[in-house]
Amino acid sequence: MVVFCPEDKGDWPGVLIWPDILGLRSVFREIGRRLAAEGYVVLIPNLFYRSAKVPVVDDWSDSSSADDRAKVMPFLAELTPDASSNDAISYVNFIDQQTETDKRKPVGVLGYCIGGPLAFRTAALMPNRVGAVATFHGSGLVTDKPDSPHLLIPQIKAEVLCCVADNDDKRDPEAKIRLRDALATARLNSSVEIFDGCNHGWTVSGSKSFNCVGAERAWVKLIDLYKRNLI
Repeated sequence: MVVFCPEDKGDWPGVLIWPDILGLRSVFREIGRRLAAEGYVVLIPNLFYRSAKVPVVDDWSDSSSADDRAKVMPFLAELTPDASSNDAISYVNFIDQQTETDKRKPVGVLGYCIGGPLAFRTAALMPNRVGAVATFHGSGLVTDKPDSPHLLIPQIKAEVLCCVADNDDKRDPEAKIRLRDALATARLNSSVEIFDGCNHGWTVSGSKSFNCVGAERAWVKLIDLYKRNLI
């Protein structure tokens, strides 16, 4: 895992970033540095630390590539709900142990792709610590399984932002409705937005679906979310 802090001395709110299916690599280090420059202590874990060191794939591997995804699938099986729950608590506690972290302020969580469900789980596990949750092209946030991430929403107290890929929405148009209904029932401040013309992976530089304009729009929404809640 890596930790990035603002250059200025002081006490800052913490943010946990769950990366996409290809894990921690150069592009996520860049994201971490950029977010830290906004005034946050940022932790990005190696999702697959039980099996491999980073980078697990080439730095500019593409999450839309079947070949690249196949490289990490054996490691993904070890990221069970129990394992990821233990990881989430450990990571937030580690953020709080940093001298630069202001533990009086809520923590933010951001999940890309498969990190979306992990972001929901983190917020549900630590509802009194997590104040803002964001997902960028979250994968499998709504399923018909008994452990569907959207079923964790009643345990969450944070404001929730879900930036949804256009092609993901077209593939499962009912998911956004079920997600919005669950958030409304829980009476959470929330936004579930479909990014027209932006496909899965559009916020990650190096992805074939990277969309600079759409990525910047999602980033602005993320910073606004954190500014409202991590205070």
